[in-house]
Amino acid sequence: MGIREFPNGSARGKAATLGMRRSPDVSPRRLSDISPQLRQLKYLVVDEAIKEDLKWSRSVEDLTSASVGLTSIEERILRITGYYGYQPWAASYKRDERSRESPAPAEAQMQAGAEGGGRVNRCCWKCSVTQVKKIFWGVAVVLGVCSSWSGSTQLAKLTFKKFDAPFTLTWFATNWNFLFFPLYYLGHVFKSAEKQSPKQRYRECCRFFGDNGLTLKVFFTKAAPFGVLWTLTNYLYLHAIKKINTTDVSVLFCCNKAFVFLLSWIVLRDRFMGVRIVAAIFAIAGIVMMTYADGFHSHSVIGIALVVGSASMSALYKVLFKLLLGSAKFGEAALFLSVLAVFNVLFVTCIPVILYFTKVEYWSSFEIIPWGNLCGFSILLLTFNILLNFGIAITYPTLISLGIVLSVPVNAVVDHYTSEIVFNSVRVIAIIIIGLGFLLLLLPEEWDVWVIKLLTRLKVRKKEEIPEGNGDIASGLPNKSRRTRPSMSSFAH
Repeated sequence: MGIREFPNGSARGKAATLGMRRSPDVSPRRLSDISPQLRQLKYLVVDEAIKEDLKWSRSVEDLTSASVGLTSIEERILRITGYYGYQPWAASYKRDERSRESPAPAEAQMQAGAEGGGRVNRCCWKCSVTQVKKIFWGVAVVLGVCSSWSGSTQLAKLTFKKFDAPFTLTWFATNWNFLFFPLYYLGHVFKSAEKQSPKQRYRECCRFFGDNGLTLKVFFTKAAPFGVLWTLTNYLYLHAIKKINTTDVSVLFCCNKAFVFLLSWIVLRDRFMGVRIVAAIFAIAGIVMMTYADGFHSHSVIGIALVVGSASMSALYKVLFKLLLGSAKFGEAALFLSVLAVFNVLFVTCIPVILYFTKVEYWSSFEIIPWGNLCGFSILLLTFNILLNFGIAITYPTLISLGIVLSVPVNAVVDHYTSEIVFNSVRVIAIIIIGLGFLLLLLPEEWDVWVIKLLTRLKVRKKEEIPEGNGDIASGLPNKSRRTRPSMSSFAH
């Protein structure tokens, strides 16, 4: 509905206009209240004087212009009558002022393009620098994880030659976990802008255990079971080092990744992935082949069973942690590991004492204890756990896991020169199979989608290249066929 001018109805149009120019304070609340004005719209006449009078509001120009986007009768009525204080001319006036101040469209597009290009370049530069830093730190973390894990394994093997007490060594190394939270707090002080006191930081991290913090009940229900699993994992691993060589121990412990997937699939109902089932099968096949490599001797079978038990305890620890406690931040994880050290001091100390007096783990005097080896093993194990838990802050988790796999060839080289290990074909195949299964478990969940997209892009490129080549070949085919095609008259004779 537009505004039409009638030559003989100017007075009536003025009256209608004056009647419709109501202030927002007395604006009607229902459309039925303005029914007289609606009936007068068809007789509305707008002459030059009214146009001059209303030019400041731009209501007539807005109603007559198609660029404003008036698509409904309700919006036109609201513009004319001021219904509910609706005054669009103020916004249109501001738009005009902005359009006068703004540059030309072409210039604006050029400026926007230049600014956008600069931002994109800066963002790409920042992203590339960030990725390079992550990769650099990832290489450093991989080397640290590999060296600390293989070094602790070799040092434990060396320690047992003079100090045959794997449980005592486990208890001694677990006590060093108490340093986790102090080391985390030092990092917080140097890195964080808002520095907190140790007590405030402790209270914040205690929220991880619940609203009431770290109570005695929470300590026994949530911390104590994980302390037992931590002790069993390390003790079975160290006890296995006494039975078999470090290469077999390190490669068999890599099976814990497959056990984590199986338990997560059963207990946590994680997503089913066929490639991870294949990796778990590889891990089990590698364990069997590793046992067969030594001819199923009792000594090697016990050692392999101990390593598999250690890997199972480690997998159970990780799955239960996710089930009962969820995910933890860096400060919460540091506090949790320090709490495990407290549990170890309070409730596990009695076991090494009992083993000493029962002469299961007995040493004649404290002077023969290789304290340097014990402290070195504890420091390397502490470094390994720090990199494993906090390395994700500076690099990718996949790179951290690669450090565990790389410790296998390092231990193999050391064993080759320091022990009488025989790398027969069965043992080599078992190591390769377990390593391949571990690498398959590192694939992300969406790896199949990425592979499908990559294959689709390759197919599209091949299809784009083939028609271009066929077009050149096909252009010459008709002429050649015409030249070589024999005429029917030759066959007639």
